[in-house]
Amino acid sequence: MGFQQGLSGLNASSKNLDVIGNNVANASTYGAKAARAEFADIYAAAMNGTGASNIGIGVKLATVAQQFTQGNITPTENPLDIAINGEGFFQVAGIRSGTGATPQIDGAVMYTRNGQFKVNREGYVVNNQGQALLGYVADANGVISPQQAQPIRLPTAGINPQATSRVELEFNVDSRAGITGPTANNIDFNDPTTYNNATSVTMYDALGQDVAVTYYFQKTADNTWNVYATANGTPLNVNGAGDPQPVATINFPATGGNPTGAGGGTIQYYMGGGGTSTNGRIPLDIPATTRPDGSTTQPITGIEMNLGGATQYGTAFGVTSLSQNGYTAGQLVGVTIDDKGVIVARFSNGQSRATGQVELATFRNPQGLQPAGGNAWIATHASGDPARSVPGSGNMGLLQSGALEDSNVDLTAELVNMITAQRNYQANAQTIRTQDQVLQTLVNLR
Repeated sequence: MGFQQGLSGLNASSKNLDVIGNNVANASTYGAKAARAEFADIYAAAMNGTGASNIGIGVKLATVAQQFTQGNITPTENPLDIAINGEGFFQVAGIRSGTGATPQIDGAVMYTRNGQFKVNREGYVVNNQGQALLGYVADANGVISPQQAQPIRLPTAGINPQATSRVELEFNVDSRAGITGPTANNIDFNDPTTYNNATSVTMYDALGQDVAVTYYFQKTADNTWNVYATANGTPLNVNGAGDPQPVATINFPATGGNPTGAGGGTIQYYMGGGGTSTNGRIPLDIPATTRPDGSTTQPITGIEMNLGGATQYGTAFGVTSLSQNGYTAGQLVGVTIDDKGVIVARFSNGQSRATGQVELATFRNPQGLQPAGGNAWIATHASGDPARSVPGSGNMGLLQSGALEDSNVDLTAELVNMITAQRNYQANAQTIRTQDQVLQTLVNLR
């Protein structure tokens, strides 16, 4: 009698209900992917290789295939929550404790779409299972180079100070201004009538102490301007009598423009041996000075000051760009992750530095991945070897920080599938009941 068909149908319907139930249970699990039970019919092999009228002997579960479609992306405002928009998997792995600066991967690398990451007590970016996120690690200067992926670790120490070594100054002086110098002592920084304009910038010594540097612009003749400078009120260039001397003299071309352009002009400098600058850059040295709080700053030598962007036109004085590359010490205050997976640490001194970059992996056959629990999969022979690269390259998706990928389970569809699976179960049970009635009839024949 054909009990086997009905029994296999009951087993298949039961497993289908299990798959649907698991999908429904993970409808709110970030990064989870819906599974689909796929079935195959069963036929007995004919002894002579023929049998066009064979009757099937039931059904079997061929596979449970996960559906790697994109889930919705939900903002969370947590910078360490990361969603992948497109193809790819995060790579995570356990790490051996106490490995210090050279962490070792412990166990197999796993692959996940769940971007709920945190920082553990050792500074590693980990998921809820304690597995570290893998990627490229930046060097001390924040330079990232492709390398063997390793656990990403955020810096725990702050950033060291950097003494100023370069100043970029771009400004326009008014060609209509009157001549204000030189005076008996060249310039009096407390008398605005002895100079035309002034601007200031904060520089830093090797200890990260701020030094207030002020520039004074004094017109001495048509198209000729002296540039004086003070650091915390101390003139940067003085003669033997202690009188302030300019650090540079700018001779603008008669047609305006900058002194290093095609129209002519020169920049004379008086520190670092003196000379004429051909590219607008001049040397600047700052001696030790006393700050308003009474502390003494360190000397800053070898500064390169760029005056090549200066112009003289018939408009009001204005500074369009003033920057320097020094900064004080800073502590880590936060991190950001861009769409290419670069993790940038932000420090209290306003500086930022790349500390690593997330590496993603893709597979030729993602349905060949084996579920390992914890929203992760492991590679198998069926999935093929992973192809690894940074987000946004090739067919890799982009990352979105402060967001998570929702489960791709469609609850409405799953509930409909549940009703269908329940009816299939009832129908298979009915075939067994009918076969039982037929067998009972045969047994009762006299």
